[in-house]
Amino acid sequence: MTPSKPPPRPISTVMAPPIVSQKPAIQVIERMTALLDALAQQSEPVSLKILSQTTQLHPSTAHRILNDLVLARMVDRTEPGLYQLGMRLLELGNLVKARLNVRDAAATPMRELHRLTGETINLSVRQGDEIVYIERAVSERSGMQVVRAIGGRAPLHLTSTGKLFLAAEDPRAVRSYGMRTGLAGQTRNSITEPAALERELEAVRKNGYARDNEELELGVRCIAAAIRDDTGRLVAGLSISAPADRANDGWVGALQETAAQISSSLGYEAAEKAETSRA
Repeated sequence: MTPSKPPPRPISTVMAPPIVSQKPAIQVIERMTALLDALAQQSEPVSLKILSQTTQLHPSTAHRILNDLVLARMVDRTEPGLYQLGMRLLELGNLVKARLNVRDAAATPMRELHRLTGETINLSVRQGDEIVYIERAVSERSGMQVVRAIGGRAPLHLTSTGKLFLAAEDPRAVRSYGMRTGLAGQTRNSITEPAALERELEAVRKNGYARDNEELELGVRCIAAAIRDDTGRLVAGLSISAPADRANDGWVGALQETAAQISSSLGYEAAEKAETSRA
């Protein structure tokens, strides 16, 4: 007797869940983004009426959010009822662009400087009253424990790179920084007096590089040189960190050459030559 065939399996009618584009969890963020996107589509200032129609937001809602964006400098009110994207977006965009470009330009030169010195090489940028470490070439054989990893932060006045940024400021801005931060120290070597900080910054301007003499972390010394972009703006600092008993002033030349090489990759050398030729 031939065995009977099993009945055919029923075709499943269960549908896969639809792919849903993610939206911000906070509704006002979604609305704010919609307004910024609508402004980005226009080359001229836009009226509240058009923005309301484009984003499908009630005029009173759009007006309220736009007022907050104006206060945050993300939107400019050119005249009553007309809006355009604000300068703060340009500043933030340039900051992101600079960080990405600096990391790309610095990667190979940092590794070469690390091979030359055998010490930890840091790439840092300024964010507010602190520096942020965005890249590092670490020496595993140095025996030095570096507590600031990539993404770590430190006060400007306690670091060699931070001093580069402060030295580029005018005296009023430096005094303002001191008042905001109180020049809090972390070691017995930390500079905590305004007059001492100004003397230190004057030495930075004179020497063309900056030092951290165990001011952030006992047992660790650093030297830093400036990295500039095609406009000549100070965008980052390149520093060498080493145990205090092994820090070597003979590294300064190589450090400055490496920082100049990175700056050149960002267009600084070409911009400098163009300015000289115009003179």
